[in-house]
Amino acid sequence: MAYWLFKSEVSTWSWDQQVAKGDAGEEWDGVRNYQARNHMRDMKIGDLGFFYHSQKEKEIVGIVEVIAESHPDSTTDDERWDCVDIKAVRPLKNPVTLAMCKEDPRLADMVLVNNSRLSVQPVTKKEWDTILSLSGDSE
Repeated sequence: MAYWLFKSEVSTWSWDQQVAKGDAGEEWDGVRNYQARNHMRDMKIGDLGFFYHSQKEKEIVGIVEVIAESHPDSTTDDERWDCVDIKAVRPLKNPVTLAMCKEDPRLADMVLVNNSRLSVQPVTKKEWDTILSLSGDSE
């Protein structure tokens, strides 16, 4: 299993909207960055990801699961762009802010800390466990 982080602006797609989709989930569409797209192409069904509210909140708020592997993005006819489908698994006990991540030396190499603009990014198992710990959560 691999771990990921999905970023979304609350005004575009929020955690509450993701939760409302239930087990059917939703396409993680609209990504127009090659690196982010390539990360989605590497995802497998059952991989887990953090759901991150960008912009004002800048916090990890929940856990999602990949339920469909990479396929053409339905929001464009451009064959270059793919997406995966994800469903909400559960909220974190307490949100983990970007500031908390930057302050924790265990997360110094995390993509979120060093390239916070990338909308889909990998998370190591160590980083995953650290974030869960910071949230007061367990897997």
